[in-house]
Amino acid sequence: MLRLLSRVRASIQSDRNLKAAVCRSLCSAASLPASACSASALKPMMEPKLYRPPPEVRGMTTLDKEAFTQTITVPALRVPTGVLNKVVKSLKKSCIQRPGVPRVVQEKEGSGDFRLVLLDPHKVSSPDSFSEAEAEALRSFGVAEELQQYELRLTYHNLKSEEVLEAVLPQGQDVTSAFSRVGHIAHMNLRDHQLPYKNLIGQVIMDKNPGVTCVVNKTNMIDSTFRFFKMEVLAGEENMVAKVKENGVTYEFDFSRVYWNPRLSTEHQRVVQLVKRGDTVFDVFAGVGPFAIPAARSGGNVLANDLNPESYRWLQHNCKLNKVESKVQTFNLDGRAFIQGPLKQELPALLKGNAGVHVVMNLPALALEFLDAFRGLLHQEPPCDEGLPTVHCYCFSKDDDPETDVVKRASCSLGFPLENRSSVHFVRNVAPNKDMMCVRFTVPKEVLFSSNDEQTEPAPKRQKCEEATDTT
Repeated sequence: MLRLLSRVRASIQSDRNLKAAVCRSLCSAASLPASACSASALKPMMEPKLYRPPPEVRGMTTLDKEAFTQTITVPALRVPTGVLNKVVKSLKKSCIQRPGVPRVVQEKEGSGDFRLVLLDPHKVSSPDSFSEAEAEALRSFGVAEELQQYELRLTYHNLKSEEVLEAVLPQGQDVTSAFSRVGHIAHMNLRDHQLPYKNLIGQVIMDKNPGVTCVVNKTNMIDSTFRFFKMEVLAGEENMVAKVKENGVTYEFDFSRVYWNPRLSTEHQRVVQLVKRGDTVFDVFAGVGPFAIPAARSGGNVLANDLNPESYRWLQHNCKLNKVESKVQTFNLDGRAFIQGPLKQELPALLKGNAGVHVVMNLPALALEFLDAFRGLLHQEPPCDEGLPTVHCYCFSKDDDPETDVVKRASCSLGFPLENRSSVHFVRNVAPNKDMMCVRFTVPKEVLFSSNDEQTEPAPKRQKCEEATDTT
């Protein structure tokens, strides 16, 4: 069912994207040394797009901004300056309302008593196009319902990134201007057919997005050990140290050496909101601190760990930056060593108290494989089941029933059935037929206080478990 819902969401989003693309294809902007003349035939203005790129820009790999210059024609209404503001207000639905496009311009010739109000040709093709309310307003202001043509000069600077890329890339191929924003860095994931145009694409993205001074493209998959990927700079400066703000918390890090995903902001907030003041949080794969630091700011006591030395360094830096270094203990260990070391040492005392204990395991490609580290972790059982640690374990699933799939795989790794003892949260769709999920459960007493001599089952058995259930 969850898979079906995610596909429905994707379908709806695709429809929205299509509609947005149609809207974006209308040109924004204009530099206006132009002429106006009376005319009644406006058919040339009624094309689906305001901007028709010159054919010579097709296949361009080195950006030539001058090649995009073009003059188009839009309808205009001649309005006395005395009622100009009232008319513009009354025609706000019919005026050109694109970023950078002025709604009011001067006549090339004529007195200073009149101005031209530029109209959207897709909404106004003749005087009959005005609504009854608009027509009545024009009559009350003494404005003649006579349309004129206005020549509008468009340049590269007046175009949206989608329009430029659609004009340049081969027809029939996907055009993308989508990217993840990480501070001043725009991170793209170009497809093979777009690579010949990668530097042009990077320059366009940088030109059209204020504040972006560096555009990079991912060149390989995320490294599962240290969780960062290789990238190349497509345009701009090679400064990879980014500064971002998420949910009121500031982070700084070298984007080329650590893992950061701006699409997880809502998930970070969701989990942190589960942490009450006085609770303890063990962040097994902490990265630069998007769970650990907000949890500490919310009154939690945090032990945060990451194997990547760069992530560990920036984690410490961000703790100081947000003034929570006294509330966060940091470690640079393997996840299993962290669970069987600092977590194991702190847990007995915590189980005697009344505060909650949370274990966050955000390494979706591998986190399930670490669950067996909880087996036989402690030896002296508590008097009751209350206060046992709550695990938030992230994973990927390609299964048609991702909820059942991740619970089955978690159970296998933990060595204990979690059916009816866990909940699963859909985080996001990361690729076609691939979902990121979070399975949440309280570590069973039977697991945590197992009498087995070994805390983890032999590697071959773990491998067999993963092979039997792996869908990542």
